[in-house]
Amino acid sequence: MTVAPTREPTRRSLIPLPPARHLLRAKDLIDARYPEPLEVPTLARAAHLSPAHFSREFRRAFGETPHQYLLTRRLERAAALLRNTDHSVADICLAVGLISVGSFTTSFSRTFGLSPTTYRAAHPPALVRARIPTCIQLAWARPQSSSFREDRRAQPDYRRN
Repeated sequence: MTVAPTREPTRRSLIPLPPARHLLRAKDLIDARYPEPLEVPTLARAAHLSPAHFSREFRRAFGETPHQYLLTRRLERAAALLRNTDHSVADICLAVGLISVGSFTTSFSRTFGLSPTTYRAAHPPALVRARIPTCIQLAWARPQSSSFREDRRAQPDYRRN
């Protein structure tokens, strides 16, 4: 009877991954599947953490809760669709994974300062606009939200003057 040689564990397999790597898996899952219904337990499984620990660590690492991050992704995508398409607000709401047009309008207005229809009217059709690199558009369109108290004080917004 021959016994197969046991494989020695390599040094690489003994080094645990930093917890932030697991959180990045969940963040990537949100980025890739934002239109789908994603819940904290699903994201926690992707990060190999319990739901409660995942929520705490996600907030500690990224500055916002998983739900806030998912909503931000959905609203950013909705803003892009409002700027670049002529789909109705209800269709855009459903396309980004939200189910209530009223809640979508309220969240969008709170984040961007304008209702979806006013936001669309403020941006000219795609044929009229100048070509701007995508990286600049994404940086400009990202909502200015923060959970830090010192950011809530009235500060001049030099970026939009």
